[in-house]
Amino acid sequence: MCFARQGAKMARHVLLTGPPGIGKTTLIHKTIDVLKSSGVPVDGFYTEEVRKDRRRIGFDVVTVSGKRGTLSRTSSDSGSLNHRCAYRVGQYAVDLPSFECLVLPLLRKVSDRNDTEKKVYVIDEIGKMELFSEPFIQSVRQILDGPGGTILGTIPIPKGKPLELVEEIRSRKDVKIFNITKDNRNNIVQEIVASVQDCRELNRN
Repeated sequence: MCFARQGAKMARHVLLTGPPGIGKTTLIHKTIDVLKSSGVPVDGFYTEEVRKDRRRIGFDVVTVSGKRGTLSRTSSDSGSLNHRCAYRVGQYAVDLPSFECLVLPLLRKVSDRNDTEKKVYVIDEIGKMELFSEPFIQSVRQILDGPGGTILGTIPIPKGKPLELVEEIRSRKDVKIFNITKDNRNNIVQEIVASVQDCRELNRN
């Protein structure tokens, strides 16, 4: 069965955590592929590096259905975004309007109580850039607390100033958290899939 780390309550959502570059998004992709091949409806989004001349210049948001939008760009590659952007993480200017335009409709859909499919909703990631958006924060909280679909998401490891929503998620008893490491990342997919399937079954009841 799919239990939270504390074992006190059956989990309803699954989150992956680990250091940058450890392979969380790769595992999300692999899990999506397995779920889809099993006939499980999957929606949501993931983040993807954008590179130019082998240099990372930012991140895009990509929906499971293939739509793409800008999440962030480095100051030297952000063009007009650099001048109008009020949100920054390190060297990156965050394009909040682009992110919200693509992502919020997906999250509002899962919050709809009439959504009888009980999909798995990918939210990769719930991180510092995404958390500049208050509507995003509100939508994630509604999904976590609501009767809708199962979240398959990622959260960063603790670093610097705590991110309020991330710490909330980390402390929830109805969330199963997988800590991804170099030792387990190549053999943990089936365990993640099984946990998502169990959580989805619970959410259907």
